[in-house]
Amino acid sequence: MKYFIISGEHSGDLHGSNLVKELFKCDQQAEIQCWGGDLMETAGANLLMHYRKTAFMGFVEVAKNLGTIRKLFSLCKQQITRFSPDVVILIDYPGFNFRIAEFAKKSGFRVFYYISPKLWAWKEGRVKMVKKYVDRMYIIFPFEVDFYRKHDIEVEYRGNPLLDETEKKLAAFPPQSKIKKELGIADKPVIAMLAGSRKSEVREILPAMLKAVNHFPDYQFVLAGVNSLPDDLYRRIIGNHEVILIKDKTYEILHISEAALVKSGTATLETALLNIPEVVCFKGDLVSMLIAWIVIKVKYISLVNLIAGYEAVKELIQYSLNEKNLVRELKEILPGGSKRKKILDDYNKIREILGPAGASERIAEDMVKVLRHNGLKG
Repeated sequence: MKYFIISGEHSGDLHGSNLVKELFKCDQQAEIQCWGGDLMETAGANLLMHYRKTAFMGFVEVAKNLGTIRKLFSLCKQQITRFSPDVVILIDYPGFNFRIAEFAKKSGFRVFYYISPKLWAWKEGRVKMVKKYVDRMYIIFPFEVDFYRKHDIEVEYRGNPLLDETEKKLAAFPPQSKIKKELGIADKPVIAMLAGSRKSEVREILPAMLKAVNHFPDYQFVLAGVNSLPDDLYRRIIGNHEVILIKDKTYEILHISEAALVKSGTATLETALLNIPEVVCFKGDLVSMLIAWIVIKVKYISLVNLIAGYEAVKELIQYSLNEKNLVRELKEILPGGSKRKKILDDYNKIREILGPAGASERIAEDMVKVLRHNGLKG
């Protein structure tokens, strides 16, 4: 069968790559084209567009790039039509993917949505689009079952694919001393910094994180960069701060760390599953934040707290992301800190809520089963 998959950011590329691998196992004749990243391409999909060319974050950045975004929509529609897939699989990335869902469904293609957009946080009205244009929604958080049920949409929780990735990584890791040697850093305690995968995120969040560096001379700060962003961007912001930049080694950096400063998003859950105490950080441009404060409906911004149902990790957002708060919270989660044991206990509870690994395999099997059972093309 033929699959057209669309992901618009680094985390979607990661989950998409694991899905691609499992689809090839379930369907020996699979042909897969995608919009995604290096990981999906390495997994065997034919990469048509890299997410670094499509990742626009915040209302201001989107407004500035409307012309480019329109051209991307047009190109994607042409490629889907030309490939004529048996299913279009959309991974999160709602601003782009909902419009593609409408086009694909109206054009007669079946539409699966893998990793639900955070409609429970904002733009709940988009649920109508799920009902109208999505044939099957695959969720990755248990609390999403009740959200969709409230809107008369039946979904099943089959696990979270991050568990697959973290268990696989943890099993393969050598001793921490060897990882430090391979990364070329000193045998000294590490504090990780994860500032996001988009230029706009790094520009807003990294400068705030850097304010903590001089307060912890006994630690080395290691910034987990991404290859899709240029070194110059990081270097200009880091300036004279003693921070080590290492790109595309996020899991390795987290594994050797005592604690982490993490931009809100998927990385907060990855950090928790690797058992690293964290402080969640977020800052955006003023216009985007004002709109977000008006429309966002959830109490927390980190996946860790949303899954737990309470504040398991501290969230520092916008003006609360300042030097005083950052230093205080980081001290409390480092070895000897007052919050360290509780945060690690809370991580164990979150693992229990998420359930066993194997989500990517179970979801791919269901996709292939549904396509074969219901007939090809919508």
